[in-house]
Amino acid sequence: MTSQKTLVLATGNAGKVAELRHMLSQTHATADWQVRPQSEWDFAEADETGTTFVENAIIKARHACQQTGLPAIADDSGLAVTALKGAPGVYSARYAGGNATDSDNINKLLQALEGVEESQRQASFHCVLVYMQNAEDPTPIICQGRWDGHILTRSVGEEGFGYDPVFWVKEKNCSAAQLSKTEKQGLSHRGQALKLLLEQLAE
Repeated sequence: MTSQKTLVLATGNAGKVAELRHMLSQTHATADWQVRPQSEWDFAEADETGTTFVENAIIKARHACQQTGLPAIADDSGLAVTALKGAPGVYSARYAGGNATDSDNINKLLQALEGVEESQRQASFHCVLVYMQNAEDPTPIICQGRWDGHILTRSVGEEGFGYDPVFWVKEKNCSAAQLSKTEKQGLSHRGQALKLLLEQLAE
C-alpha cells in the first residue's frame, strides 16, 4: 500500500461514518489509509434498488468508485424482526418513509409490534460490507455480520443510532444504545463484518 491511500466510505449516514471510521482507526491494516465519506464529493447517493443487503452494498460501492475513481467500502445493514417476517430489512433506514428520522422508524416498529409478547420479539441486525478496488472490480470482497437480540417496548439509552435504543443485548443486559463504542464494536453486526473485511485486506 502506498502512503495515505484514500478510501471512500460509500454512505451518507453520519452514524455509520463515525462508527466505521472509529473501527478502521483501531487496526494496523488501514493505518496508512485516509478514510473519507462520500459526502466530501458532490454527487447523489446510489439508488438502492436491490432486494438484499448484498445487492445494495455492491450497488453503493460501485457507485462510489465510479464517482470518485477511488477504492470504496460500502455498508448495507438493517434490522430483521422475526414477528414481522424479516421487516424492516433492507428498508430499515426508510421504514417510516424517505425522510424518516431514527425516532420515526423506531415509533413505527414499536407500533407494528404492539401486543406482541416479549418471547416473540426476536430480532437480528445484519451488515454486509463490500470493498471494491474500482468500479469494474470483478471480485469485490464481501463480508457479513449478524447480531441477535430482541426488541424492547420502549427506547432505552442515548448512545448509538438507528434502532439501537430498542435493541436488547442479552449478554450485556442492556440496550445497544447503552453500550460504549468499544463494547458495541466487539459485539455488533458491523464490528463482525469489519473484522472479517480487515483480515482479508491485510492478506
